[in-house]
Amino acid sequence: MSGLEVVVEDARGCARLFRLGRDVEAGLAMIAVIEAAQPFVERMPRDVQSSWGGLLGFMFNDQQTQNWLSLADYLEYELVDLLTAAQAV
Repeated sequence: MSGLEVVVEDARGCARLFRLGRDVEAGLAMIAVIEAAQPFVERMPRDVQSSWGGLLGFMFNDQQTQNWLSLADYLEYELVDLLTAAQAV
């Protein structure tokens, strides 16, 4: 399994934690996912990097408002799509 595949699986696992209401554990996992994804994003095209910044803003806003389900969706769908689509480029 490649490093990017590990990040994708970790993002999905983090989303599951948020959906289960384990927000403290999920919050810590989310930090690890973001830190692990950052080096991959830095090697991607500028438009992906721009999308990454916007996505982080949405995710942090959901975290502040404790909108765990929306945050889980961003992790499981938007983040995974961003990472995998950019990998295909």
